[in-house]
Amino acid sequence: MKLALLSVYDKTGVAAFAQSLVENGYKLISTGGTYRLLKENNLPVTYISEVTEFPEILDGRVKTLHPRVHGGILAKDTDEHRRQLEQIGGSLIDLVAVNLYPFEAVSQDPNATEEQVVENIDIGGPTLLRAAAKNHARVVVVSDPKDYDWVLEKMKEGSLDLDDRKRLAAKAFNHTAYYDTLIAHYLGQPVFADKMTVALEKAADLRYGENPHQKAAFYRQAPVWPVSIAQAQQLHGKELSFNNIYDAQAAWQLVSEFQEPCAVAVKHNNPCGLAVGESLYEAYLKAYEGDPVSIFGGIVAVNRKVDVPTAKEMSKIFLEVIIAPDFTEDALAVLTKKANLRLLKLEPAQSSDWDWKKVSGGFLIQEADVVDLDHNQLKVVTNRQPSDEEWEDLFFGWKVVKYVKSNAIVLCKAKQLIGVGAGQMNRVQSVRLSVEQAGDQAKGAVLASDAFFPFADSVELAASKGVTAIIQPGGSVRDQEVIDACNQHGMAMVFTGIRHFRH
Repeated sequence: MKLALLSVYDKTGVAAFAQSLVENGYKLISTGGTYRLLKENNLPVTYISEVTEFPEILDGRVKTLHPRVHGGILAKDTDEHRRQLEQIGGSLIDLVAVNLYPFEAVSQDPNATEEQVVENIDIGGPTLLRAAAKNHARVVVVSDPKDYDWVLEKMKEGSLDLDDRKRLAAKAFNHTAYYDTLIAHYLGQPVFADKMTVALEKAADLRYGENPHQKAAFYRQAPVWPVSIAQAQQLHGKELSFNNIYDAQAAWQLVSEFQEPCAVAVKHNNPCGLAVGESLYEAYLKAYEGDPVSIFGGIVAVNRKVDVPTAKEMSKIFLEVIIAPDFTEDALAVLTKKANLRLLKLEPAQSSDWDWKKVSGGFLIQEADVVDLDHNQLKVVTNRQPSDEEWEDLFFGWKVVKYVKSNAIVLCKAKQLIGVGAGQMNRVQSVRLSVEQAGDQAKGAVLASDAFFPFADSVELAASKGVTAIIQPGGSVRDQEVIDACNQHGMAMVFTGIRHFRH
């Protein structure tokens, strides 16, 4: 008779699974709560201590760590291995169904003590899974209750072939790797360690990736960060696309930079409209007016509850996604008339998550770009100091330019984004795009640059369109030429000493 070892924390479906195993000629071995559940369901089951002839000890910490158990799992179906098992009173174990203590849930419970978290680090379970997965050529390993039905169906058809067993073994190793990664993170896995792991949980299958011919899925990093785009609650609309999620991240991060009522519109991961105002309604109108063409089909993020007046304005154009900390009931009634408009509820928050960039065969990992502008280190390097209004717009522009693809230039006036030059191969072209977009509004505007000016040509171009003040990192070998050009045109310029490349 074949032997099946069942020891599960999540007991979903295990009684029915065990019943079917018995009907398929298996003898059941079990532990603790699983054993009690099977007995309550009148199933013939042997307690693990009857197999090991050794009691559970240390409050259940040690119960399956025994040669008869692991010998029965790891033994090959050979005469020599059978002989050695017989010598210790063991038997071949043919199926192992195990799932683990809920470390993930307990470690994220704010009320759990460290002792409770550590007690939920499963030792015997992962050991059983890894042993069974290693010997998958002979042993069926089931680590997920969702697999019970198809495993049983395969048994009814005859048996599980090698590909099925490999699939189950890979799932078991993946499960224990995920589990161990969560533990390492809890205990303080250092970033930039020689060896690193990351735990990801699928949040959704996506219709496609950046383009329709590319398959894609959305994974949520575990343990869950305090606030992230992966935790946004979708209140309405069709499912999010790959590009929606990526752009929503950019919009949400940018709007979270501002304390005043703020609205941000993002297109292709660059802000195309952004403003602050006395109210959200005013901020949204200013953001829209900054570029009424590009906002069409964009992603909008705001940092205040959406009210009816703002919702009515938003509903006048086609938007893909609106992200807000909340919506009034009446505002929802207005916006949900558009069946495909996605509405996401998410509080603004400054994310300090690590920044990962995928390259072929590896990852680049860096700290998030969350450095604050130190006003004490700012240097006015021109003859003219910025006016109070220019200072406000310079600070505003500096927050915005950090979220624009390099080479990045933004023009701002009265805390409204009026021109953007993004992703160009030279800085003067970014300046040209930004001032052309701003048009006549460039007169009296300020300019923010994510990196230094290598030549004075950008300043000359900005000055010719009426820009009056500039904020930039400084640090070029030609800084003095750039400063001289500003002085010649009566412009103010501030050096920050901080660069904000965004590739």
